[in-house]
Order: sequence, then C-alpha cells, then structure tokens
Amino acid sequence: MSNASPPNRLIQEASPYLQQHAYNPVDWYPWGPEALDKARREDRPILLSVGYSTCHWCHVMAHECFENAAIARIMNELFVNIKVDREERPDIDDVYMNAVQMLTGRGGWPLTVFLTPDLKPFYGGTYFPPEDRGGLPGFPRLLRALAEAYHTKKENIANVAGLLDQNLQVLALTPDPGPAPQYAHLDRALEHALAYFDEENGGFGGAPKFPPALDLGFWARYYFRTQRPQVLTKFLFTLQKMARGGIYDQLRGGFHRYTVDAIWLIPHFEKMLYDNAQLSQRYLEAYQLTQDPWYAAIARETLEYILAEMTSPSGAFYAAQDADSEGVEGKFFVWTPAEIAQVVGPEHASLVQTAFGVTDAGNFEHGTSVLHRPQSDEALAHQFALSAEQVHDILAWARQQLLAAREQRVHPHRDEKIITAWNGLMISAMALGGQVLGEPRYAQAAVRAADFLLGQEEQQGRLQRTWGQAATGRRPAFLDDYAYLIAGLLDVYETDFDLRWLRAALRLTQETDAAFYDEQAGGYFSTPRDHEALLVRPKNFQDLAVPSGNSVMVHNLIRLHRYTDKPEFWQRAQEILTRLQNLLLENPRALAHLAAAQEMFLAPPLAITLAGEPDHPVIQEMLTVIYRRFLPQRRLVRKNAQNAAELTALIPSVQEYGQIAGQPTAFVCPGTTCLAPVHSAAALAELLDRYGKGQK
Repeated sequence: MSNASPPNRLIQEASPYLQQHAYNPVDWYPWGPEALDKARREDRPILLSVGYSTCHWCHVMAHECFENAAIARIMNELFVNIKVDREERPDIDDVYMNAVQMLTGRGGWPLTVFLTPDLKPFYGGTYFPPEDRGGLPGFPRLLRALAEAYHTKKENIANVAGLLDQNLQVLALTPDPGPAPQYAHLDRALEHALAYFDEENGGFGGAPKFPPALDLGFWARYYFRTQRPQVLTKFLFTLQKMARGGIYDQLRGGFHRYTVDAIWLIPHFEKMLYDNAQLSQRYLEAYQLTQDPWYAAIARETLEYILAEMTSPSGAFYAAQDADSEGVEGKFFVWTPAEIAQVVGPEHASLVQTAFGVTDAGNFEHGTSVLHRPQSDEALAHQFALSAEQVHDILAWARQQLLAAREQRVHPHRDEKIITAWNGLMISAMALGGQVLGEPRYAQAAVRAADFLLGQEEQQGRLQRTWGQAATGRRPAFLDDYAYLIAGLLDVYETDFDLRWLRAALRLTQETDAAFYDEQAGGYFSTPRDHEALLVRPKNFQDLAVPSGNSVMVHNLIRLHRYTDKPEFWQRAQEILTRLQNLLLENPRALAHLAAAQEMFLAPPLAITLAGEPDHPVIQEMLTVIYRRFLPQRRLVRKNAQNAAELTALIPSVQEYGQIAGQPTAFVCPGTTCLAPVHSAAALAELLDRYGKGQK
C-alpha cells in the first residue's frame, strides 16, 4: 500500500481489503448509493473491482495499476470506480463472477467487471497488466476502449448487457423436481469422481490443484456404507499426499490454499480459515476410520495453528493469512540449506535438509525451498544409519527450532475480519477435534466462538455476516452464515450437551426458512428477503471452496428431524434433495456435499442416548468410545435427572430412557430397532462395532 496519495473514501471502511486501497490515487467508492447514484446521474460506466485482502494477484494488480498515478487518472476520468471485498459481499461477487465466467469461460480474483449505470455487466475479466502482456490487453488501453464503446456504441453495449442479464436470471431458478433420492445416484457420483482421480498424486486433475475436502467428505460416508476398499484407499492416499506436500505447513501446521503444480508441492501461500476447518475434519475422520495416530497428528497440528495464529481475543476466528510478506510471495515460509544449517547445527543439517526436501538448487524462487516430506522416517533412517525413532525425535526437535527461527521473520498480513460462515465451519472442526482427540481446549474454543457469534446477534438484533475493528455489525448475514453456524451449533451440542445450542440451532433454522426459503419454487436463496436488490437474487446449489448453503441446510434439516421428530424438517430436506437429483447426476463433483447429505438421508439413523450423571467415569468412557468411531448417522444425547424435563421437551424420543438400577446406561437404536441397553464402555464398544459391520 502506497501512502503517496491522500486517503480516499475507503479509509472509512472496516474491511481490511478496502483499507489496503485507501491510499490509492484511484477515486474509489465502496459499493453503495453514493457511487451508484453518481454513475446514473453522470451516465458513466462503473468499474467494479472485487477481491480480498490475502489475494496475491489482487496485490499485484493493485501495485501495477491502482497505485499508478497515470492509470488512476484514466480510471477517475472515465469511470465510477467501486471496490468490493468479496468476503463481506459474497452476493455481489457471486452475480458478477458468474457474468465474467459467461463472458470468458473462467473466473478468479481480482475480479474486474465493467457495468452500465443500471448495474448490468458488459465486459469483464480478472487480472489485467499495466501494458499489453501475455496475450492480455494493457489496462490503460482497455479502459479507454471500453469507455469509448460505452458512449459511442450504446446499442452494442445494451445488447451484450441484456443478453448477460438474461443468462444471469438462471441463477435464481430452482431445477424442476427429479427422481427420488436413491443410492444408485450416489454410486454414479462416486464412479464419476473416480474417473478424474489422480492415481499418482491423489486428488483430482492437474495444476493448479486444490484440496478436495468436500469430495473426501462424501467418500468417507460412502465408504462407511459400502466398505469398498478402493474408496478408503484413495481417500487416505489423498490425505497422505497433501500432508506430506508443500501445501501443508510442515512447521506450524495448517494448509495453504492450493498448489500451482499437480503434486501438492509449491503452494499459493495464503491460508484460509475455511480450508483448515474442512481439512481438519477430514483428517479426524481418517483417524476414526483407521485409528492411525498420524492422521490425528495432522488434525491436531492444524487446530493448534488456528488457536495460535487465527483466534481473536473474543474467541472468534480470523479469516485468512496472506501469501506475501515484505511484498514477496512465500518469503515467510521458504528456506535455503544455509538457513537450515544455521538453525539446527552441522550435526543434524544434512538429515533435516533431506527430510524437508531443501536443496542447493531449491524448488521455489531464487534457490529457496518449500518444506515438504518426500521420504518417510523409515527411509531416512536407512539412509542415515539411524533408527526410525531417532529420526522422528530429531525431526520433532528440528521443527521446534525452525519454527522458533521463522517466528523472527516478518509475518504475512492477517485479515482479522470475523466471518460468521467460516467461523461456523471452524466451530464444527473444533467441536469434532474436542470429541475425537479428547482435547478440552478445542471444545472450549468451539464454545467461545459460538458464544461470540450468538452474543453479537443478540446485540445487533439479527445475525451478521462480518465483524471487524471498526464499523462493526453492518453486514446482515447470508444463507451460508446461517447454515454453517447452525451446523456448528449442533456439533457443539453433541460435545457438551448444553441445550442452549440446540435451542439456538432450532431458532436460527426458523429464521433461515422465513428469510431465505423460496416457498414457490423450493430451495434457499443466498440473500434474505429484505436484502438490497441486485440484478438477480441468486440461489447457490453447487459447492465451491466451501459447501453450498443449500446442501448444508439439508444436513441440518435431517439432523434436526432426528432430534425433534418434526416431519417438516424431513419433508423440506426431501424436497430439496429431489429437486437437485438431476443436477447431482449431471455434475456430481459440484454437489459433493449434497451427496454426503443424501447418504445421511437414505441411511437409517443411529440414535444413541446416554443416561447418567455427566461427570460419572462410565459416562465419560462411553463418550470416548462413541467419539473415537466414525458414525456418520449418529444422533447423540446425554440425559440426567437435572436436564430430563427440558431435554424431553426438545427431544421427545428420549422420554422413556433413564438409568437402569441406578447405573449409567447407554441406549443404542439403529433405525427403528433398539438394542439391549448396556452399562459399560466395553459393552457399548461391542454394540457399536457390531452396528458398523451391519452397515457393510
């Protein structure tokens, strides 16, 4: 960010991304009536620039174009220039990203879109350089050409804008109902994904390569039902390849956004809260499925990274960390052999350099290396004439030393915006981590974040999208915010069994239905009924980097039905699933989270009720038995004398359950059959293992 110019209007904004552009010589406006009225009043086209604070190519275009006084003069003379943070306004980003994809066949950020004063797009793209380069027009030439076309070729502009507007209206449509949900459709979805699987590196496709968290979530549930070894093998193989690659931060833990290659080696170094929330859950599930502590270790390191670097004093979670530090992409993360040797000393330098793939030639820029794990501890032990235990201990020590040294470097920028949706994802991850790993700190982190979000909702009078250090509480929540938070609250409930979480989830579900559900055509809109009108009120059914809000709501509705037995939850889930069956069959990888929801919908529930005092050792042992197993159909309730009346009012099916002969008792009911109650953790483990075999 250059301070050569006086601040523009963005200096008043809370968004860290908008703040980064507050000293550009561009006469930026935030999205709002002032800018839109000016465009209409002066008949000027709008230049809409959308990005986010940790986006590397957003920084590049800002430095090359928006900090360039000559280019800024052209922008100011010819356009009304509007900056939008896509994380604050996913609705605006969604509409205009779709427009650019229709125009160019691709999308991404920075998103650069040219609009008529009535907000209809007529041209767009992503990054544009300051001069003609690499097949892209230079930004100044593009600006002049588009401004001239807008004023001299009105009919052409109107035709393009009108056609795009018509195509964008499809975003508001819900598909006609398809066939009834069935397992055969999930078999087809699985086979479709397997056809694109990268047998050599795991995951899907070539470069750039993104972690397939949602596909893997479906695969885990599909494997649980079918026990197809091939599915588990590919699920675990992908997790292994990612965690041993450069996409994983080998020192601190946590995952970068994606890799620029097909082998998970060289990352785009930004770290996003939503990736780490979803991936930590996949490693926890792998641990449940295999009991291999290596997967637990990756999950634990990722959650520890979030607690150490991405948790605010309020307990809520920050949005992202940048790829750049000191203006250089990846500088914070990469190493040379000399830097390794200086930290770990000559005795261990060769082993540590080999273990982390650090060479004189390097694998990144200027002879530096991204740390990764190309060899196992056993292979290193053979190479260096050590035991595997010695290698493990030396590398564990070296990681601590290297991390301590790295902490002295200039850290990347951190976007300290609190986003409700992404917090909901991390609340689920922390709750699951607390359960599976038996770590109270993770459960407490989930509770603190949930308390913060619900407390802010109470203060503001409605759920909000974002909070920042200034001008907080100005962004009413979108569908994703409601859906992900409801899911997180249900996960927290099954961690500490405080009924306030279940009550809040039920209340927020009612609000979601009232504000977002389309009673005429079905499905949930992305924006609430009272939201600012854009060109289209979109509905999102396909997953992107995060799951579709509609798919998450299907999960939520099924879970709430299993608690409350209220038929309306089940009926709404069934309606959405039925309407999306054709989409699921046409493009299954884009609806992987819906496929996972369909697994839940079609399978019989597993209702587990524990009766006994919360702090009784047997109840605690029973919980450990339950949490350590992958039970995707689970509905878990803990009942005691103190909460019996309140619990039964919310969950009527537990009314008849209670301690037998004064002993802690577990009731396990797969589907419509209840097994004989048991009084010990060992007996419960036997029941659950027998149930698991019955699913196969």
